[in-house]
Amino acid sequence: MILAYTARRPPYSYWGTWTRHFSASRAILKKRSAGASTNNDDDPPQLGRPSNNLKLGVVGLPNVGKSSIFNVITNSNVLSANYPFATIDPSEGRVAVPDPRFDALVSMYKPQATMPSWLSVTDIAGLVRGASSGAGLGNNFLAHIRAVDGLYHVVRCFRDPGIVHVENSVDPCRDLEIIHDELRIKDMDFLEAAIEDARKRMGRTGGQSAADLKVKREELDTLERVLDWTMEKDVRLGKWTREQVAVINRLQLLTAKPVVYLANVSEEEYLSGEDGPEVKSVLEWVDVHAEGDLVIPISAGLEETLSTLDAESRKEYLDDAPVTSALPDVISAGYDALGLINYFTAGPGEVRAWTVRKGSKAPQAAGVIHTDFERGFIAAEVMSYSDLSALGSEAAVKSAGKYAQRGREYVIQSGDVCYFKFNVTKGNKK
Repeated sequence: MILAYTARRPPYSYWGTWTRHFSASRAILKKRSAGASTNNDDDPPQLGRPSNNLKLGVVGLPNVGKSSIFNVITNSNVLSANYPFATIDPSEGRVAVPDPRFDALVSMYKPQATMPSWLSVTDIAGLVRGASSGAGLGNNFLAHIRAVDGLYHVVRCFRDPGIVHVENSVDPCRDLEIIHDELRIKDMDFLEAAIEDARKRMGRTGGQSAADLKVKREELDTLERVLDWTMEKDVRLGKWTREQVAVINRLQLLTAKPVVYLANVSEEEYLSGEDGPEVKSVLEWVDVHAEGDLVIPISAGLEETLSTLDAESRKEYLDDAPVTSALPDVISAGYDALGLINYFTAGPGEVRAWTVRKGSKAPQAAGVIHTDFERGFIAAEVMSYSDLSALGSEAAVKSAGKYAQRGREYVIQSGDVCYFKFNVTKGNKK
């Protein structure tokens, strides 16, 4: 029996314009130039868990606005208080990923049901200087960071004498250094332990083949290279071979996780549309220490106010300002940082956005819908959202010759609208 399922979506890019003015180097993720080795692959290996269900954690020093930003992103109600460690246990929430293409497909098909893609976010308690050695509630919090796949790093860029700062002054670059140092130190501790264990295993030569010893020697070499790199820079900023990435991914290193920096500014500064000296210092620091990572100014205070208003009141509140809410960009940037894209299934019954990692092939994308789709995959009929939007209907896309049948090696593109064919018989089922 041959079954089919509809789905599809367009080439991925950020799904809207940035809400504030950014320099060109901020608006687009720059190509990471630093590296530990050369990798000329067109399809470079990805750091991180090979999963479509990934989570972002919100990190930073205490009292920088982490919980406030978590609350407005996920529409949650986590305690946000003017004292350190108001958050102890991590809180989790999720938010629909804004995508105008999904909205347009809903308008086009007028389905009975809809389902957007979702981003999972975790609020992690504040780190302090010395957290890698157990200061504050450090070891617990660092374990919580290890459990997520990417980070929103919130840095305080507002001045308010009524809100205490654990370092007693507002200095974004110092705060960035503290968090980065603590994460790198913890990674170095972990790598040193892994190297010691690898050397012990290398010493047990009895019963091991030459091939086994070669694999262990290469793994030890990778661990030592990564440790050397981590003494100066975060792991994610290196260029690693596929073999090295396979070793790194098993370690779940803290500095291997992608980062989006959120510069938390005052409502007044945000509404002005101009970056103050603190934000500019963050941009300069990231250009030097984390080239290619994105910095997004946001005002937690403004976003909290907007979250209490209806759509019309929000429009009036921002009417004379040269900005809009930063949340859509924050959410979309986090989704992209995790290496996730959407493809769509669309029809009168349902329009749905499905989440896959960039580089996923058609059978793996089909498996997100159901494992049988991957196991019995025959083909994917694909049209791009851009073609569907431009031509106005599936029939017009087919008439224009832009509706294609793709095989097992086809790499799903952001915005593909897909129709999967698969065949699973009872005899094949386990």
